[in-house]
Amino acid sequence: MHRSPSIQRHSNIRSLRGQQGVVAIEFALVFLFGVLPLLLLTFSGVMIFAAQQTLTLAAAEGARAALHYGTTAQRATSACNAAQASMQWLLTFSGDATNCATPSAPSTTSYSAIAVSTPSACPSTPAMECVTVVASYNYNAHPFFPGTEAIYGWVMGAVMRSSATVQLDLTGD
Repeated sequence: MHRSPSIQRHSNIRSLRGQQGVVAIEFALVFLFGVLPLLLLTFSGVMIFAAQQTLTLAAAEGARAALHYGTTAQRATSACNAAQASMQWLLTFSGDATNCATPSAPSTTSYSAIAVSTPSACPSTPAMECVTVVASYNYNAHPFFPGTEAIYGWVMGAVMRSSATVQLDLTGD
């Protein structure tokens, strides 16, 4: 038995109407489990890159500020203040506070947002003195998106750091 074209067309339209909801559900699932996590990882990666660039700028600005003439304590305070100004958005986001009246010394075991070393012999030229400024951000304690510290922890470690070293001209002291 052969169906007429109008009956067959009516039958196809009825079966397509039943499929319209399935397409919406498939799109929602693909978006939820495919596209959204990809966007989250991309955006958090961009934020981490921006944080690392901010730390690099803060360390460089702090080291540059340490070049201004003054006592050792004035140089350290000036370096800390310049680094703090350059990374203010990270400090605000994390809630970390730095005390630039008495800047801390750089350490590999403890965490400090900004650390300024005392003048010491330069590694390349021991006859000269150098100051190192280290800017840090603890991503595991303050992730940009909760849950991403586990994903990025194995790549970058707990604390992101950047340091800059300058050679001092101590003839002006």
